[in-house]
Amino acid sequence: MAIGSPLFRKGACSPLLLLFFILFTTTTVYASVGDRLPEFQQCVQVCKTENCLPPNTTSLPLHLRLLFWTCPSECDYTCQHIITSTRLSRNEPVVQFHGKWPFYRLLGMQEPFSVLFSLGNFWAHHDGLHNHILKKIPATYSMRPYYVWLARIGMASWFFSAVFHTRDFRVTEELDYFAAGASVLYGMYYTVVRVFRLDRVSKRGVRKSWTGTCVGLYLAHVGYLKGVGWDYGYNMGANVAVGVVQNVLWTWFSVRRYNREGKGWMVWPGLVVMWVVAAMSLELLDFAPVWGCLDAHSLWHLGTIGPAVVFYRFLVRDSEEVLRREGRLKA
Repeated sequence: MAIGSPLFRKGACSPLLLLFFILFTTTTVYASVGDRLPEFQQCVQVCKTENCLPPNTTSLPLHLRLLFWTCPSECDYTCQHIITSTRLSRNEPVVQFHGKWPFYRLLGMQEPFSVLFSLGNFWAHHDGLHNHILKKIPATYSMRPYYVWLARIGMASWFFSAVFHTRDFRVTEELDYFAAGASVLYGMYYTVVRVFRLDRVSKRGVRKSWTGTCVGLYLAHVGYLKGVGWDYGYNMGANVAVGVVQNVLWTWFSVRRYNREGKGWMVWPGLVVMWVVAAMSLELLDFAPVWGCLDAHSLWHLGTIGPAVVFYRFLVRDSEEVLRREGRLKA
């Protein structure tokens, strides 16, 4: 099927419907069932009594202590896998503990594949910045600073994601959520600037108002989570709402330009939107981790690496096209 066929144009917004479907149908399966099991609670209590109280305090390896593992948390981790092994031997389903699947750690990292794929996304933004934005887009192009910050914020977001999946503490969770929120909101911010060309000098007033609005929205978002309540449902809803606006704009921008000019690379943003939403749909398939470490959430992180790589290449092509039209780049 050709990309420019009527079917493609008719179905351009279908990923958005899938996104809403994910938002309103995703549920947590077996969340925290494990840590409420009497046998788990007893296992942890016995372990702490025998290993964490003087004079029989057990010393943990250095690499675990460097990642702030303690004797009680080690007991919790060990008992999770004892209970899980017992349940599997009885053909009982694997359940979650403290809202998470019982992952096998690696070098002290709680969710090694999520850490790996978060670093893969970090690399995609780092590569986009240093090998595409800075090298291939002239400094005179007014959108270049926005793309530089896109990459920097993306790198920060995925760095804190890797930290959070390495060790789940309240502070690492907050840093992950706030960085992700900044990344999503900035995505909407620069998209509006590019689609409506607010980077032009003639639109300076509108651009300042839009910048102030987005800064205010982010401060209000952080203030609500920190000052009112740490609400997971609100956080998800806010990020999805902002992401939908960005996806609608890029899909509309992509399809409209392709229908007008017929250049294949102009549909890349629309394809990236569909790719990301398809990857996000993996969250619907929440399942116990394969090999004890590969789950739907880590696969969602894996699925977002490719779109980032493609999109930075699109930004370069788009910049070249704009500069060519303005007579600042030879054909």
